[in-house]
Amino acid sequence: MIDLTVNKNVLEKAIERAKENNIIIPTFAQMRDPGLIPEKIKQRLKNIGLWDVNSYNLFRITWKNEPVPKGGLYGDVNYFELPSELTGVKARIVALVGKWFPTGSHKVGATFGCLVPRLVTGQFDPTTQKAVWPSTGNYCRGGAYDAQLLGCESIAILPEGMSRERFEWLSKVAGEVIGTPGSESNVKEIFDKCNELKSTHDNVVIFNQFDEMGNRLWHYVVTGPAMEEVLQKILGEKDRLAGTVLTSGSSGTLGSGEYLKSKYPNSKLAVSEALQCPTLLYNGFGAHRIEGIGDKHVPWIHNVKNTDMVMAIDDNDAMNLIRLFNEPEGKDFLRKQGVSSSVVNNLSLLGISSIANVLSAIKFAKYYELTDKDVVMTVFTDSMELYDSRLKELQEQKGKYSEQQAAVDFQKHLMGVKTDFIQELSYYDKKRIHNLKYYTWIEQQGKELDELNEQWYNDEEYWGNAFEIADKIDQLIIEFNKKTGLLG
Repeated sequence: MIDLTVNKNVLEKAIERAKENNIIIPTFAQMRDPGLIPEKIKQRLKNIGLWDVNSYNLFRITWKNEPVPKGGLYGDVNYFELPSELTGVKARIVALVGKWFPTGSHKVGATFGCLVPRLVTGQFDPTTQKAVWPSTGNYCRGGAYDAQLLGCESIAILPEGMSRERFEWLSKVAGEVIGTPGSESNVKEIFDKCNELKSTHDNVVIFNQFDEMGNRLWHYVVTGPAMEEVLQKILGEKDRLAGTVLTSGSSGTLGSGEYLKSKYPNSKLAVSEALQCPTLLYNGFGAHRIEGIGDKHVPWIHNVKNTDMVMAIDDNDAMNLIRLFNEPEGKDFLRKQGVSSSVVNNLSLLGISSIANVLSAIKFAKYYELTDKDVVMTVFTDSMELYDSRLKELQEQKGKYSEQQAAVDFQKHLMGVKTDFIQELSYYDKKRIHNLKYYTWIEQQGKELDELNEQWYNDEEYWGNAFEIADKIDQLIIEFNKKTGLLG
């Protein structure tokens, strides 16, 4: 459902802006396979930092970046396997690592998938319009970053209660930063601010991650194949992919799980959320502390009919584990439990929502009584690099961490994960969740009821042509780059 109608007049302006700013745009194919990236660009990247605001870093929007802060090129997919000593389950839990994207999160990919199709079709005018990125965190960071690299002005919108690191970084990259009331689960307040901007400004374009199909598209055609590469590398002859388990958030990343289901038809897609705000599980609401998974609604881009299970994770588990995984006393305790130093030293790769993903994968493995022949895939959206202030807050609130507290957290919040708050979805369970979209998207946001019904009753055609669309966008990108003349 991505519109690729070309506006030639605006497209010419976008091409001229790209020429002026030395902007070359990568294709989806190059993000999957950086071996396709021209040598000229690779040579430039050798002198550029991973987080630098430099247009060449568009070519680092890939899961295959060399894991170094500056000058790295490409290698295999960055992934991390958690051992049974840490998870308490026999199943192999494997996660793609988001830290090695520019900005430290894979959301630069999701936002690329939203903005670039508009640029290369002339549906977004970088000379007159501003890109608005509503988010509960990493998406607006990725959007502001991509906009800068693509020569566009941006406005970032996020709840006031998000981590200080997000606001400090955005103040240096986004043209404007707007804080809205509340915290992680206050998504409607973000939508309200977007509607206010649309009614008072005629030069803003809202890129709402919860209804932008480019978000899901990027994960389906880039993250999904990256997961598949890892599986091809690690699966033995008798091993199997049991499922992909992800927190809901904007639902974009769920596209990767849908891709894997198309390749491994017996695998499942499980979606989790905070127990303190169980919208999918119980039509519930509330506030929680798992930053990165905004809720109280069902995202428009969530293909609910292709979801097999929903579950809820207690945010107390995630918050206590960031201390266990990052405090020196917690690390020492884990080593005494037989967790290798190489694993312990890499636990900072997990941000708060990444820990929630791991807890969800453990819950999934326990529910289905998985064995060491089973693999569960998930994603580390970001790392603790973006949450140092949260760790300091916990230290101030609860005092110095101790080995005794580490033992409690290990047993209660990690080994003690239970199979409660889980629902395997029947046809009508899925339809119940899908129908929740009506209240947010039809009544509040003005979408068409016919399209909502098409998502459900014509689902294979509605959701199923991602690679065809990506290939068409790639052709438009190639033509755009040719017209700038920057590739020589």
